[in-house]
Amino acid sequence: MKIGINGYEAVVPRFGFNKETGLPNRVGSSEFGYRILSELAKRDDRNEYSLFLPVPPSFDMPKERENWKYEVFSSKKLWTMLGLSKKLMNYDLDVFFSPTHYLPLYTKAPSVIAILDVSYLFFPKLFRKKDLYQLKTWGGFSIRKAKKIITISNSSKNDIIKMYKVPAGKIEVVYPGIKGPEFKNQNMDELNKKFGISSPYILFVGTLQPRKNIAKLIQAFSLLKYGAKNKELELVVVGKKGWQYEEILNAPKKYGVENRVKFLDNVTDEDLPSLYKNAVCFCLPSLYEGFGLPVLEAMQYGCPVATSNVSSLPEAGGDAAVYFDPNDPDDIAKSLESIIQNEELRDKLIKKGYEQVKKFSWEKAADRTLQILESVARH
Repeated sequence: MKIGINGYEAVVPRFGFNKETGLPNRVGSSEFGYRILSELAKRDDRNEYSLFLPVPPSFDMPKERENWKYEVFSSKKLWTMLGLSKKLMNYDLDVFFSPTHYLPLYTKAPSVIAILDVSYLFFPKLFRKKDLYQLKTWGGFSIRKAKKIITISNSSKNDIIKMYKVPAGKIEVVYPGIKGPEFKNQNMDELNKKFGISSPYILFVGTLQPRKNIAKLIQAFSLLKYGAKNKELELVVVGKKGWQYEEILNAPKKYGVENRVKFLDNVTDEDLPSLYKNAVCFCLPSLYEGFGLPVLEAMQYGCPVATSNVSSLPEAGGDAAVYFDPNDPDDIAKSLESIIQNEELRDKLIKKGYEQVKKFSWEKAADRTLQILESVARH
């Protein structure tokens, strides 16, 4: 079987490149696309793959071999929609996979797309007008054109069905995996030296944007009774600036905790495990998530989790997290206090978290994706 893949998201990051490694800063669909194609390269030696890229593959991409080839080309306008359409006219494929919201205008082969979430339909004001227009128009076209749609949670599947009137049988859920555990553990002294963290801390990991609800988390943090007793408790916010982040950066001063909130945007994949391991707990207060991978990342490193009771987050956390109403800062604070003050609950969440993580892997995700591609090619 001949499989074509749109590799754009895997090599063109929305948040630039890591200064230390030179690799793309992959989040969301970029991470999903990269992980799926990497695992397909490892696990499938039966089928022939053609990977279409706008730039040469980064050094962490799978190496070329007989059944895994890269086609690198540039396009002056709309690389996926127009440039890739023209390129695909010269390829005889059995199936074409675009692990992103968008398909080329033209594909001879039946196509599959991956849509992680449709947050742009629920929170349109949080998106730039240009991006929103593209997501709605080009994304809508791609949804209608695709033979199958892959999404990463039942919550997202239900949203796609509701908003686009797509038959349920057209959508397949493929749960994402998480990065393998890194065992180089830095203690608090090392974290203090590198990031200035010297106190017990609550951790958040994610892009600084309104949908992540970080300002509400900071408000809840200011209400903690534990914080009133122990002024040294900190909130550490790890993530790159996305958009409309001014309210987030101003929130610590607004709520009187400017000396106890740290924003870190220079954390590497090597550093992140230690931040999880040493945290009192992890909190993800998002208003909407396609899945919420940081929930599982925290659990993987033995960090108890408090998260929102909306969208896909209960799917990710299962019975291994404490849930709250993300619109209620008092409820967020209450959930955080329950973990901070109750050692028995902490231990219980940590043990359940280790079991929850076992349900998800990129190997399983790639195997399921290949099954879907093969089923579409046969029909």
